[in-house]
Amino acid sequence: MAGADSFGVENGMGVRAVEWMNSYSVEKKKEFEAKLEGYRISSKNFGDFEIISWSGNWSDARKIIVKASTKLSIKVLESGYHQKDTLLFSLFGLGKEFAKVYKKGNYIGTIVLGMRSGKWYVKSEKLG
Repeated sequence: MAGADSFGVENGMGVRAVEWMNSYSVEKKKEFEAKLEGYRISSKNFGDFEIISWSGNWSDARKIIVKASTKLSIKVLESGYHQKDTLLFSLFGLGKEFAKVYKKGNYIGTIVLGMRSGKWYVKSEKLG
């Protein structure tokens, strides 16, 4: 799973959110498809999230994940924001990836993600 290809949805809402996002993208003729990755991450301030991966258009993906937050009244993670580091940091996975946290479509904070054994985990978090 590539770093830019994962988002998260509020724990317990994964199946419903993925079904809604996929049907919305078909209805609106957007290039986007999501699937559950089968694991969760936990944060102290924002709760637990089910990780999803997606394929398609980056711009459509960002809009659809935030729209899902609004339409389903859930918290979501919109990841894919990277710290500008040297190539060496990137090669060894020492760079940082950030995820914006939305609740009901409103930005509420940021989570810094790390990857261990091919799975995301929360390094730190900050309320918006």
